[in-house]
Amino acid sequence: MGQEKGYLALVLHAHLPFIKHPEYPDFLEEDWFYEAMVETYLPLLNVFENLTAEGVDFRLTMSLTPPLCNMMSDPLLIERFKHYLNQRAELSAKEIERTRGTEFAAVAQMYYDKFRRFQDLFENVYHSRILEGFQKFQNMGKLEIITCGATHGYFPLMVHKESVNAQVKVAAADYRLRFGKSPRGIWLGECAYNPGDDKFLREEGIRFFFLESHGILHGTPRPKYGIYAPVYCPQTGVAAFARDMESAQQVWSAESGYPGDARYREFYRDLGYDLDYDYIKPYLHSDGVRRNIGMKYYKITGKVPLNQKAPYNPAEAREVAAQHAGNFMFNRQKQIEYLSTLMDRKPLVVSMYDAELYGHWWYEGIEFLEYLFKKIYYDQHDIKLITPMEYLEMYPVNQTVQPSMSSWGDKGYHDVWLNSGNDWIYRHLIKAAERMTELANRFPQADGLLKRTLNQMARELLLMQSSDWAFLMTTGTAKEYSTKRTKDHIKRFNELYEQVKHNRINEGYVYDLEGRDSIFQQIDYNVYSSAAKDQVLNQYK
Repeated sequence: MGQEKGYLALVLHAHLPFIKHPEYPDFLEEDWFYEAMVETYLPLLNVFENLTAEGVDFRLTMSLTPPLCNMMSDPLLIERFKHYLNQRAELSAKEIERTRGTEFAAVAQMYYDKFRRFQDLFENVYHSRILEGFQKFQNMGKLEIITCGATHGYFPLMVHKESVNAQVKVAAADYRLRFGKSPRGIWLGECAYNPGDDKFLREEGIRFFFLESHGILHGTPRPKYGIYAPVYCPQTGVAAFARDMESAQQVWSAESGYPGDARYREFYRDLGYDLDYDYIKPYLHSDGVRRNIGMKYYKITGKVPLNQKAPYNPAEAREVAAQHAGNFMFNRQKQIEYLSTLMDRKPLVVSMYDAELYGHWWYEGIEFLEYLFKKIYYDQHDIKLITPMEYLEMYPVNQTVQPSMSSWGDKGYHDVWLNSGNDWIYRHLIKAAERMTELANRFPQADGLLKRTLNQMARELLLMQSSDWAFLMTTGTAKEYSTKRTKDHIKRFNELYEQVKHNRINEGYVYDLEGRDSIFQQIDYNVYSSAAKDQVLNQYK
């Protein structure tokens, strides 16, 4: 331990639901992945490369969820992403000519430079294997990659513990496959914790997870250090870290947060709608419908209509991002300075965010992070960046507290994922989980086509358990798609179940689903057996 007064753990949650539609030449919701790649994940790696080249030490904890890892490794999606990126690079080159001598010239040049850099990074540095880029920085000790439930399932609403066990086991196995070792931490889907579920984490060697503040503040007994030190769960000793709301509000808040600054880029005005139709048409989907293409030329400006926004100034926005990074650091210094007078150990502030806030929703958020890392490294000595494991190694003795059931999201419990708009899904999820366990118990050593079918049933169940669908039904964004996805997985699962029950498996149907819902190629349906669940729980009787 050095002269620092306390520690800051930055945690980014990188997640997307598994979306792959080989049956179509292009698909609107697949664009979520391509946008995230070009606006958040490649830009983050670019920051890591810049910092390392400059000799700036940094620490970041980041979940790369199993669905996202599967998409980042999928050959079809990678080819489609390359096409997406190449199209943007091509359009940005045209835009340099079109905007020459206008107030948009600097913005066009910015996009051209970025797309060229990301093409080089993706194809020449990482050879289309972006996960190896993240692994590189994990191996250097700069980045702690953590996992998540297999499909970001909402654990407290899983009635059958076989499902919780399967979500954790499949995720840990997928992590080992991709990163060559076991995960040390996990992001519980929606930060949703159910007391006792840490037993399944412990079984896979997972040492820590994260909670919303009240999950620990409402724990038993009350935590001595509040949210500024981890606590250990009784029985398992798995550590729980709580989210700091003070630092969260500065970035998250729509009213008072940094991303709302009038000089930052306006998210909702896009070239896909602004440009002449014939000019933009080659960069739209095959249906020719106008849509966002990710290039935006205006700044937020203020509360004025979209058609009255002022031109974006990249240099001005960069300067604001630097100022905000300095302000964020100053506030953390003061926060930690105050906390250090109240505690007999160095306090830890855990700042947790969705990764796509940086770059995608808040375009300058990527530059904010780079400036923040540099300022913390060069400009002060009060705070030090740290990962949860580093803190646990520094302070191995912690209070034992039973965290309370909780989640993040509106009202802090289950409302977002269980309400009158989506409650219909749960009778299907619960019944499918029952049926999966029934067949796993009945056929413990299946082989051939039966084994393939049971494995595909496990995939369909995991995919229908994704908390994203319930969330999107609540928010109303992509409600139609999320409802259809849920119904599709339920239908496919039930059809496979009936085929197995009546011993008339349709191999062509199984083959089609293996190509379409191709997540978790190495899955073993036995993770749903009662024996697998009992093996974990019997250790704690």
